[in-house]
Amino acid sequence: MLHHCSLSGGIVRSRPLTTLRASAAAMSDLLSRASAVACVCHRNPDGDAIGSLLGMGLLLERALPSATVTMHCVDPVPQTFSFLPASARVMGPPAQDFRGVVVFLDSAEPKLTELDVTHPHLFAAGHPSSVNIDHHHANPGFGTVNIVVSDASSTCEIVLLLARELGWQVDADVATCLLTGVYTDTGGLLHSNTTGAVYRAVGALLRSGARQQQIVQAVFRSASMSTLKLWGRVLEKIAITPEGGVVSAVTEGDFRATGADYSQLTGAIDYVNAVPGMRFSLVLSEREGKVKGSLRTLRDDVDVSAMAGAYGGGGHRKAAGFALPGKLKPEVRWVVEPSSPPATGQQEAA
Repeated sequence: MLHHCSLSGGIVRSRPLTTLRASAAAMSDLLSRASAVACVCHRNPDGDAIGSLLGMGLLLERALPSATVTMHCVDPVPQTFSFLPASARVMGPPAQDFRGVVVFLDSAEPKLTELDVTHPHLFAAGHPSSVNIDHHHANPGFGTVNIVVSDASSTCEIVLLLARELGWQVDADVATCLLTGVYTDTGGLLHSNTTGAVYRAVGALLRSGARQQQIVQAVFRSASMSTLKLWGRVLEKIAITPEGGVVSAVTEGDFRATGADYSQLTGAIDYVNAVPGMRFSLVLSEREGKVKGSLRTLRDDVDVSAMAGAYGGGGHRKAAGFALPGKLKPEVRWVVEPSSPPATGQQEAA
């Protein structure tokens, strides 16, 4: 478990996940002096990114009534999560001259926000201040205050614990946002990162009024025709590798033919990962001159974050990803397996 809170170069290592007092105090001190706060999540946002972005944004609006709080992502909110409170308020990148406090959410490294190139000053040492809240173990701690808890199921779970520590009220809207992130990053409480702490967090969010059935219906029981067609292409292309992996791929042509956007690929890998006895699963997808790889495993002896790291990516032991410039090229390989030689006298004439 990694949990560190760093402020002005110092590092305070805490005890378990539930003990966030030093981290929360450092964050609160930073935010109390802010006149403007920009919450930012990673590109191609999933449920945890959007849930933590909106949940934290709504919490800060109440906690800092004199500050201007905005929410940002370089990509639009996926249609799946458009039901979430305040989702329509998510904007693109912050203004170039933004000099307030930035709260980064669910972003394992600066490049995942895509602001490291367009807004490098947000990550520079001379920038006034930033808070980095995340649960990816490889997070380098790029904020002024870093709250990285690698044994948390999701960034949304960390946001809930910070709110508790600071006495911030979690109402039904905030609870719905945070429960969405917990649910999606645990696969509906089915993944191996579903701990007792996760169930306690879910119970607390439900008591706060989280609209569970709305989440379940929107995220797990709804799929557009284009999504189903795209997933169909993923499933029909499945191949098993000699290393014990299940691999599939979708091209830009598949996205165009099905009418699906990139965000609709989310969830398909869970079906690919369901093949019994496999060591890992990999879904490759072409998107705007890059090939993105999503890796999953159900085994304790396989670390897909290390596999992703070989290609400049990262993530968790059982869920990781990478992106490389290039495109997919199909390759057909045929292997001839010789049969037993025919019995004497039965050879065919030459």
